[in-house]
Amino acid sequence: MSSFEAQVSYYTNFIERNPDFECAGIYADEGISGTNTKKREQFNRMIEDCKAGKIDGIITKSISRFARNTLDCLNYVRQLKDLGIGVTFEKENIFTLDSKGEVLLSILSSLAQDESRSISENSTWGIRRRFEQGRLFINTTKFIGYDKDKNGNLVINKKQAEIVRRIYREFLDGKGANLIAKDLERDRVSNWHGKAKWYESSIRGILTNEKYKGDALLQKTYTVDFLSKKRADNTGQVPQYYVEDSHPAIIDKEMWEAAQLEMKRRKAYVQQHGILMFEYASLKNPFAGRVVCGSCGRTFGRRVWNSTDDRLRRMVWQCSARYEVKGRKGCDNKHIDDRVLYQAFVDVFNAIVENKEHFMAKWEERQRTGDALERYKARQFIGIIAGAGPIAEFDIDLYCAFVEKTTVMGRRKLIVSLLDGTDVECDATSL
Repeated sequence: MSSFEAQVSYYTNFIERNPDFECAGIYADEGISGTNTKKREQFNRMIEDCKAGKIDGIITKSISRFARNTLDCLNYVRQLKDLGIGVTFEKENIFTLDSKGEVLLSILSSLAQDESRSISENSTWGIRRRFEQGRLFINTTKFIGYDKDKNGNLVINKKQAEIVRRIYREFLDGKGANLIAKDLERDRVSNWHGKAKWYESSIRGILTNEKYKGDALLQKTYTVDFLSKKRADNTGQVPQYYVEDSHPAIIDKEMWEAAQLEMKRRKAYVQQHGILMFEYASLKNPFAGRVVCGSCGRTFGRRVWNSTDDRLRRMVWQCSARYEVKGRKGCDNKHIDDRVLYQAFVDVFNAIVENKEHFMAKWEERQRTGDALERYKARQFIGIIAGAGPIAEFDIDLYCAFVEKTTVMGRRKLIVSLLDGTDVECDATSL
């Protein structure tokens, strides 16, 4: 800071004392690296002013203050030379409009670039030594749920932590990332930037981040080039370090593990039934991606059957492979009315309530023997059914929590598959 202020003061006085000079301005980027010019606002403004004819000459302390990138340095010096503008480098005693200027400049700017590379390597070495020691180096600006204390340690932001817990809970309750994002926006819940704007990708990023369970995987990315500062995902190019219990957890380890298993389950489901993604279900279309053909295994899609008589207009579900090839009929499974799917879940849920003792015993056993996801779902089901009574109308939250898929076996039979592995057969003709 003192160096910055001293340089500004020095050059201001230097120019004002010289009767042959008139100060066109001081252009100084405070504390910004010279390895590239993308973020050097003052430097770029100076170049624009040169092009606009506002500047006749430039004085700078040294080549390293002008640019540590050889290519940038020479390119800008040549641009300015074409405009008849010379650059004076005081430390190296170089004036670019001299005949010897560019040769010396090329040699010295290469040395400046090598110095920058050395500094970058030393900095990287220091960061990696800290990683080896398990010391975190995390930017919390875009990291919802945590802040840093005065010592740089991660501390829980209580308000934001509740948002993180909600996301994990709703995901394990059966909602997709898109529906969670829409619900957060509907409830005007602020993201890290203070705005109620959420994306599927950010929801998935939160669900897969091990830091929410108190652990930390260090060096997920690395700097590819010290000049461009470009970073890339670390897929084995440099070592990674995993630190357990490095900071306070927002999500307990079992819940975090259950979320990872649920992601794998949904990925397997998508691959099995040939759909692009699991995240289609919404308030207006809860069955998207969850109605499966009992004949070919593909998913059903929703169609509107129109009629001149509004009373005959209806919503139906039909196998996506039925007319896959234009003009030729494919899968011969029958369509099914939208209302039948709604009523099937109501009937299945009421059947579970009616036989709750049988199901509760099954779920209690699952809590003792299942994996993290099975234990979580068993606890969830017990909590819902213990005090539940019959329902008269479809409830999307209950549906997402309980149902994996509904398989259509022609017009007469449906099989509703629950997330605990139970299959319940329904007579579609009675619905």
